[in-house]
Amino acid sequence: MICSLSNLSKNDLKEINQLETEIKAPLLAFSCHDVSSAILTDDALVKVEELEKKLGISLLAANA
Repeated sequence: MICSLSNLSKNDLKEINQLETEIKAPLLAFSCHDVSSAILTDDALVKVEELEKKLGISLLAANA
C-alpha cells in the first residue's frame, strides 16, 4: 500500500479548515492505494536508489 497527499475539492478543504480551526491543529489528508511492487535487478535497484538520493524523494517500482 502506498499513500500520497489527497487531491481535495474546495468543499473538502473548507471542511478540513473548519476542523483545523476547531481542534487548533493542522491536518494532512492522505489517500492510500494498493500497489504491487516490481522485483528489480540489483543494477536497477542501485539506479533507483541513486536517483532517490539525488532528488531527495522516495520512488517505488510498481508492476504494470
